[in-house]
Amino acid sequence: MHKFRYSMQSLLVIKQKMEDQARAAYGEARMRLTKEEEALEACVARKDGYVSEKQRLLSETLNIPKLNQVTRSIEAAEDAIVEQRKAVMRAEALVRAASEKLASAMAERKIQEKLREHAFEEYLQEMNAEEQKEIDERTSVTYRPGAKEN
Repeated sequence: MHKFRYSMQSLLVIKQKMEDQARAAYGEARMRLTKEEEALEACVARKDGYVSEKQRLLSETLNIPKLNQVTRSIEAAEDAIVEQRKAVMRAEALVRAASEKLASAMAERKIQEKLREHAFEEYLQEMNAEEQKEIDERTSVTYRPGAKEN
């Protein structure tokens, strides 16, 4: 009996490697998105700190230069928030693209695995047919009329 060999095994291995690469790219994109979201949260927290500082300055005796500085800091923080939101949106787009590539790679690998399973099932059927043929030949030789009995 000969061993099962899938003729497209190398293609299946390539598809598995492509899926692994897509999975790694997706992981990197998710990590980048998380980093960008954390940076956005830090910008918002910084702005909130400036706003509370401005509120504190307004409740005390007026220090105009310090108040102007805090106001400029709030404006700069708002600009940073806008830019960081754009960075988050770009990172989300990268995550979506990586997710689509991963889904595609997984589908291609699954297709190859199904083809391998079908090829293996055909192999098993061929082996069963060969075994049955061999059994039939032995039976016909052993039990044919006029055969010598031991």
